[in-house]
Amino acid sequence: MHVRVTLLTALAGGILFVSACNSKPASPDQVREKTAEATAELKDNAKAVAQGLREGLTRPSSDKPLDLNKASKAQLMSLPGIGDASADRIIAGRPYASEHELLDRKIVSREEYDKIADSITVTK
Repeated sequence: MHVRVTLLTALAGGILFVSACNSKPASPDQVREKTAEATAELKDNAKAVAQGLREGLTRPSSDKPLDLNKASKAQLMSLPGIGDASADRIIAGRPYASEHELLDRKIVSREEYDKIADSITVTK
């Protein structure tokens, strides 16, 4: 609801700004066109903000670590530095008795492991 109010306020401000910048009165078609452009831009921006929030809330962290034995490929790829190939290697190496097995079994490099160590866990 708060996002809608913010978007409507921004839209109204954008319309007023566009109207004030023109030295001659805008035709109704011009106003509609500018309004449609502003609305489309705001909609795209709102989608980007929502996606960022969604990713931030679901991204593994030290508070909510990702279980290496249960995580999907997409979840593994949400870890920093873990791409398609690394996620496939992690899945192929299951099950794990400890997080450190990623290094011991050379599933990921030390650099990759250091980036994700605080965001992973293993349950048996």
